[in-house]
Amino acid sequence: MSIKVATHIDFTAMTQIFAQAGRKGRDLLYEHEVYSLLRNLGSETPPRSLLLLAGTRPSDEELLALPGDRVVLKIVSPYIVHKSDVGGVRIIPKHPDKIRSTWRRMMYEVAENYADRIERRPAHAPAHYQGLTGDALVSAISQDIQGVLLVQFIPPDATSFGNELIVGLRATREFGMVLTAGVGGTDTELLADNFRKNRSIVSASTELNDGESFFELFRRTVAYKVLAGKTRGQKRVVADEQLIECFSAFIQVGNFFSPTAVDAPFVIEELEINPFAFSDFMMVPLDGMCRFSLPQKTLAAPRPVEKIHTLLHPVRIGLIGVSTSRRNFGRVILQNVLAHGFPADRITVVHPAATEIDGVACVRELSALDEPVDLFVVAVAAENLPELIEEIMYCKKAASVLLIPGGLGETQDSKAMAERIMAWIDDGHRQGDGPVFLGGNSMGVISHPGNYDTWFIPENKLPKGRGQHHRNSAFISQSGAFMATRMSRAPELDPAYLISIGNQNDLTLGDFMAYFRSHPDTDVIGVYCEGFNDLDGVHFTRAVREAVLAGKEIIFYKAGRTPEGKTATSSHTASLAGDYTVCESCLTQAGAMVARSFNQFTELYMLAKGLHGKTIAGNRMAAVSTAGYEAVGMADNITADDFELRMAAFRPATRQRISKALAACGLDRLVEVKNPLDMNPAATDELFTEVVEALAADPGVDLAVVGMIPLTPSLSSLDMDASQNIAERIGAIARHSPKPIVAVVDGGEMYNPFAAMLRERGMPVFRDADRAVRALGLYVQARLGAENLRCRRGGNVEEKKASPLRSGADS
Repeated sequence: MSIKVATHIDFTAMTQIFAQAGRKGRDLLYEHEVYSLLRNLGSETPPRSLLLLAGTRPSDEELLALPGDRVVLKIVSPYIVHKSDVGGVRIIPKHPDKIRSTWRRMMYEVAENYADRIERRPAHAPAHYQGLTGDALVSAISQDIQGVLLVQFIPPDATSFGNELIVGLRATREFGMVLTAGVGGTDTELLADNFRKNRSIVSASTELNDGESFFELFRRTVAYKVLAGKTRGQKRVVADEQLIECFSAFIQVGNFFSPTAVDAPFVIEELEINPFAFSDFMMVPLDGMCRFSLPQKTLAAPRPVEKIHTLLHPVRIGLIGVSTSRRNFGRVILQNVLAHGFPADRITVVHPAATEIDGVACVRELSALDEPVDLFVVAVAAENLPELIEEIMYCKKAASVLLIPGGLGETQDSKAMAERIMAWIDDGHRQGDGPVFLGGNSMGVISHPGNYDTWFIPENKLPKGRGQHHRNSAFISQSGAFMATRMSRAPELDPAYLISIGNQNDLTLGDFMAYFRSHPDTDVIGVYCEGFNDLDGVHFTRAVREAVLAGKEIIFYKAGRTPEGKTATSSHTASLAGDYTVCESCLTQAGAMVARSFNQFTELYMLAKGLHGKTIAGNRMAAVSTAGYEAVGMADNITADDFELRMAAFRPATRQRISKALAACGLDRLVEVKNPLDMNPAATDELFTEVVEALAADPGVDLAVVGMIPLTPSLSSLDMDASQNIAERIGAIARHSPKPIVAVVDGGEMYNPFAAMLRERGMPVFRDADRAVRALGLYVQARLGAENLRCRRGGNVEEKKASPLRSGADS
């Protein structure tokens, strides 16, 4: 049920708080300033507080002004984030002498404790203290301590596990503003590491969510179950409306002070409340930190992404870097373009001496081209690029350029050259007539619809499966080698487009996803990513969401998942929601299928390609095999952190039909009709066919996994010439059924033709039952989630913004 809430945010007052801190030379707020920020956010109840600056002597009346008989003293320093770890939080009786003595003690003890912590873990020290030790370190820390904050003590309703909440905003380099919430307190990171995924902490893009949609994610966490009184011995301590209002306010504030907001006066780098405690149905912040910055007003010119169509479907192609004497990369590319069928009379090679190479006409220089080319392939050494790219920009002889060479930013030495080249490219975009660039360090592009192949891998190393049959997928990869090895191992994926984007010096992953999101002939998009350009992750995620809403399926693999180094100034939010976690969360919520391994990427791609037109009505699975181990293995893998399948309950008519078929084969006394169904090694082609037909017809079955142990004596798994062998029969059932039916062929190389025949009949084929079920579970979960996104499209959360957002290349 939808719960509507109103927010009451004073953006002007919040801006003034940042401005005041900025005028004092700070890029962070002290805790009492964070509480002021929250008061203007309007959805929380900050405690009363008094800042006790070092060197001052407040009166007894001032020290006793806070309500209650106890108070909290907290150290105030720009570099001490985790105060309780160094004795920087004390709860004491509200007595003037006790407050003063504790204050004095903390000014010394906290500095010494923090210095000791830094010396034990020097790599985690703030840059401000790097290289300092002993008394010098203690002195530097002491000088930065501003005093202590005297805070009203508000006793929580409960102190048991899970009764504290962390809520944080963080401006990420790739995905813009991200909201995180979950189990709070000092042990939040420990708990997050030991709970199942998305059970302790959830994160989401603020641009793609509102308070209600984020609350739906949060409802799955342990934190919500405890706070809502849904665990044994717990009582509800907060209303759902309060949580939604809190999340809504944080999202609106995040979007207003976002690095993607056009008119943001400041950017919130981090805003974290850890924890919120709960007292008398009030959300009470007990600690807070905030870092901010001025917005970066210089934006790159929008890239003319409409030229991607020209890049992928050129009428004329030009090349430079083709050798006349050896098969260098340029020569291999030329031969591949010709072998793919692109007409030689529409290709021109730029060469200083030759008049023709491999039957293709040459010109001496770029300016000598009689007319501009749609695609210009550059295969020269990196040191020649600056002069060549300057000539390309000046001559205006190319609509798009493919940069094969590396050396454009991969190493420290090449970064200066890369920046100079990218500045020229950006100037061309600003003028409106510059080409788009793919690469550098690209392996090339294969475009079957564009009738060309510019990969520099020769045909004898990797047969390309040429031909103009229907293909429904695109494969975009930051690593050319990853894409090539997938094609070598799984040629049945057979994408229409294979695009190696390399270093993304111009065109990005987000640009290509934005292009393919509305491409009429592309149903499936596979993406291998090693990293996004600045804020291109949010551009990519928006495009993924639109592609999924348009009915497309996105398979995504992110490399580089090692945890970021944690420093003493890292917030809990940054540690909990690291770069990979944020990436996985944003893309999963946008509707992508996020693979956890290379094999899983290939398997999900295979399923998406083969099952795109099938109906996913639910998650009820039927499993059948001729071996007990395989049947049990299927059932053992129906649940994981990322998905949940259920074993279907067969309808009476199905049970009766299977029983009759078993009796006809004399197996009714040996086989019990249940799910999973172990049919015994004596199962024949006819029995197998009848059983699979029965499962496909059962309205209580949403999908089926069919394990055909090829060693089973009575299955025709070696007779590939028979017109009615088992592969032909099961393939026909799968092809005509609206439900997904997946095959498992667990056998050696001699049964590769059997597996290939099933694939030729359109069936996704696995060689291991456990992997089949896990991949199918992820696939079904994603398909059902995508359908849910489409059903919710009427309440478009992307329109609910606190300020306009920079669209970048989306424009």
